[in-house]
Amino acid sequence: MTKTPGEAKNPDVTKTPDVWLPFPADEVEGLPEGLNYRFWDGEPDYPADPADCAFYVVPYMKGSEVAVRPLGGMAGVQVVQTLSAGIDHVEPALGLLPAGVRLCNAKGVHEASTAELALTLILSSLRGVPGFVHGQDEEEWRSGFYPALADKSVLIVGYGSIGAAIEDRLAPFECARVARVARSARTAARGPVHTLDDLPVLLPEADVVVLSTPLNPSTQGLVDAEFLAAMQDGALLVNVARGGVVDTEALLLELQSGRLRAALDVTDPEPLPAGHPLWHAPNVLITPHVGGSTSAFEPRAKRLLAGQLRRFAAGEPVRNVVRTIG
Repeated sequence: MTKTPGEAKNPDVTKTPDVWLPFPADEVEGLPEGLNYRFWDGEPDYPADPADCAFYVVPYMKGSEVAVRPLGGMAGVQVVQTLSAGIDHVEPALGLLPAGVRLCNAKGVHEASTAELALTLILSSLRGVPGFVHGQDEEEWRSGFYPALADKSVLIVGYGSIGAAIEDRLAPFECARVARVARSARTAARGPVHTLDDLPVLLPEADVVVLSTPLNPSTQGLVDAEFLAAMQDGALLVNVARGGVVDTEALLLELQSGRLRAALDVTDPEPLPAGHPLWHAPNVLITPHVGGSTSAFEPRAKRLLAGQLRRFAAGEPVRNVVRTIG
């Protein structure tokens, strides 16, 4: 027999489970009936008692403090759904959740946008676009020869769905080689995937190193002085992952020496405060964590939520489960 959502935790199966959404329910096509939708996008006041929430969709890009604020009161929550690929912003409060809660990420939502930005950062940095923009401001014609992506060797560190999407978009650019690194070795559709242990061999061969790995204990500070020293002179580091993956001080030393270049959508600290030396370091391009915040986000996010909630309402397994509390 199909279970009613909440049946396993609450014997009162007639109670309609609350779902907290960061979109008004009438703006999300395909939501199932039989659930009580509450709109909450991080406002100071809650839309209802958090204890009645069974399915919590974390507000997008509102920061960790907002994301975790109601979790301590969600004694009956069964699913926590982020709208980001990473879960690091909710991890500090996971110990407050009851056993059995499923934590889901937004796999399928951000791949296209983040991969687009990764290519934008690579091409802009190699072809000198920031300098052209400054030249336009100064009415200077800054012609010359600049590196091409063609014939370059690219290393993708973090070969999940976003890393694969980045490689898909690299395919037309005639790269000499694309190497892949993930937590576990395997064979992907486009070739072998190496482990982090192989980085000392792979890094010296890469002209461009793209970071698309999640932030977790194994990747915190992964790009340290030793990692950067292994990169070849003139190589470009592109970070569309999380700022904490990179040791900022170590990167600053390499940038200031002129040996490496960087293009960063994420930084540590973030937002990058005024006066921070990274703003004016040589050979760096910085974008303000906009990898996923594009016009592609909302329709994909809403489709994800509608599908997840249809499965939840039917008592079927939800997708994208990255952790179960217990």
